[in-house]
Amino acid sequence: MEPHIMNIKTRITELLGIRYPIVQAGMSWASSSALLAGTVSKAGGLGVIAAGPMRPNDLRCAIHEVRQITDQPFAVNVALYNKRAAEHLDIVLEERVPILIASQGGPKEHLPRFKQAGVKWIHVVGHPDHARKAQAAGVDALIVVGTEAGGHPPPNGTSTLVMVRLIAQAVDIPIIAGGGVVDGAGVAAMLCLGADAVQMGTRFLLTPEASLHPAYKQKVLEAGIGGTTLVGPRSLPIRAVRNEFTQQYEVAELAGQPGEELNAIFGSSSLKMAALEGNIEQGKVEAGQGAALIDELVPAAELVERIVQETCDAMEQLWTKRG
Repeated sequence: MEPHIMNIKTRITELLGIRYPIVQAGMSWASSSALLAGTVSKAGGLGVIAAGPMRPNDLRCAIHEVRQITDQPFAVNVALYNKRAAEHLDIVLEERVPILIASQGGPKEHLPRFKQAGVKWIHVVGHPDHARKAQAAGVDALIVVGTEAGGHPPPNGTSTLVMVRLIAQAVDIPIIAGGGVVDGAGVAAMLCLGADAVQMGTRFLLTPEASLHPAYKQKVLEAGIGGTTLVGPRSLPIRAVRNEFTQQYEVAELAGQPGEELNAIFGSSSLKMAALEGNIEQGKVEAGQGAALIDELVPAAELVERIVQETCDAMEQLWTKRG
């Protein structure tokens, strides 16, 4: 019997032309290549190439490779503060990528040329005020992120549960919920809160297709409750798995070390050290709180189908409880 979710359409599945309301987060290094994004899109979700650490030609090649894997829609994620952002944006247009996911910057100055080209612009937000501004600027949809998320969650510490509900009430455009969701029960919960789809990062990070060092994946798999922490500047913290780097930072912070020393500690570590080189104690092992709910690597296509079925099961249970 086919999953019932095949009959469920949301504003996001309609807007983006995807089969399921499941979005694989753009994760630097983990999805800075074609395999994960192409596999997720082929399976019916929205696969996302993370342009962040990519050289321009590498991004072009990844886009071409995704199109060799599937003819389904996919996206490129561009952090607008990135030093290569202008080049990345140009490539999205030149290569006719159908969907852009933008974060960490304002969309207004870029939107006209993307709208003219027919590219769907999805903007990442973590505050109702930012959501309203993005809607007013003319973006097509929003990704709403709560503090549970890995990488760069919003600095205000608001949970996905609260943030999604706030922004669902604040805007009229479709929203995608992210942070703390790793299975179909979480998808069903976000849909009930008013989301039109769900973004998952940590869950897709723990797949064979994610282009990360094996030690990174194992470190995330071993993270339990309280296994991640927020470190870094309060204006732009990161959520990462606890290790020697996070411990050093937190000890210095508790000791009241001056800002320049904290910045030096933070700057001594990088995501690349962990993701590419496998230095999982001194590097930044970015992952969300949802890691505590994951205990295995699952192939990305199988994972999409599993999440779909779990979502159907969760929604059926809700109806059964009503009866």
